[in-house]
Amino acid sequence: MDRVALYLQDAHSLRDGIKYAQYAEKKGFEAVWQAESRLVRDAIVPMAAFAANTSMLKVGSGVINNWTRNIGLLASTLLTLDDLAPDRIICGIGAWWDPLAANVGISRRKPLLAMRETVQLLRSLLALENVTFTGEFHQLTGVELDVVHGRREPRNVPIYIGATGPKMMELTGEIADGVLLNYCVPPDYNDRAMQQLEDGAKRVGRDVEDIDRPQLIVCSVHDDRAKAIEGAKTLLTQYLAQQPHIAQASGVSADIVDKVQNVLGWPASKDQIMKAMQYVPDEFVLSISATGTPDEVRARVNEYIDRGCTCPVLYPLGDPYLMMDTFAPNK
Repeated sequence: MDRVALYLQDAHSLRDGIKYAQYAEKKGFEAVWQAESRLVRDAIVPMAAFAANTSMLKVGSGVINNWTRNIGLLASTLLTLDDLAPDRIICGIGAWWDPLAANVGISRRKPLLAMRETVQLLRSLLALENVTFTGEFHQLTGVELDVVHGRREPRNVPIYIGATGPKMMELTGEIADGVLLNYCVPPDYNDRAMQQLEDGAKRVGRDVEDIDRPQLIVCSVHDDRAKAIEGAKTLLTQYLAQQPHIAQASGVSADIVDKVQNVLGWPASKDQIMKAMQYVPDEFVLSISATGTPDEVRARVNEYIDRGCTCPVLYPLGDPYLMMDTFAPNK
């Protein structure tokens, strides 16, 4: 594979994350994407750390949400990151998810309109335009990124929407530079996503091939296949309970989701996760991740590529160095 990227959440210390990003760059990975999902680690601070400690690696948010940062602050944050690593920053942005959003007082109403307004305004502000806009979610009056010192020029920060559902996928095909396809889905999920992207692209005279399509993929690699499965199951059990949109896209039965949700609390304890894992079959883990020996995970990732993924964004479970060596373009 010509393109491959690294995905990091909060399973590793930030200092270890910097080391992994540096190793990924050395091995020919094109990007590192930093998660911001649960209330545990924001994406911006790690992105700055990765950008400051690499020289060529692209650095993406995978993904921030469009509800909790004022549009002016969001644009200035991305401009600041671009000052640190010019032309290496990617804005991955998503519509967040319930119950987390609702639990912190966010009402995710009209998510498509909210995302459309955010992307439109973010693009204009990063182009250093003076923006006046009255919308349902954003109101700006003569606002611009008022750069006095440094590079007063439009910034090249592509916008990728972390879409999962069909309507958001269509919108992505219409307005975004790329889509960050979700993980915990089987490869045939991509068939539907590609059609939805194409439907959105056609509405505005675009071609689906003009839309970049990196994809998050859970990657649990170990020479011992059973240990690889156990490592993946720990993560996937938690996602089935806490992120309903991913559970729905994964195709898992409602019966399994109900059993897992009845065990796990919020936040989930390690003991609860271990107890709930008994309800998650090995076959399900293998169907929605790249899990197994090095040869098996490479073959599995290629299935996602064959169905539309342009760049696998691999979330390492187990030894990150083994995973990066398994997929390194620079052996």
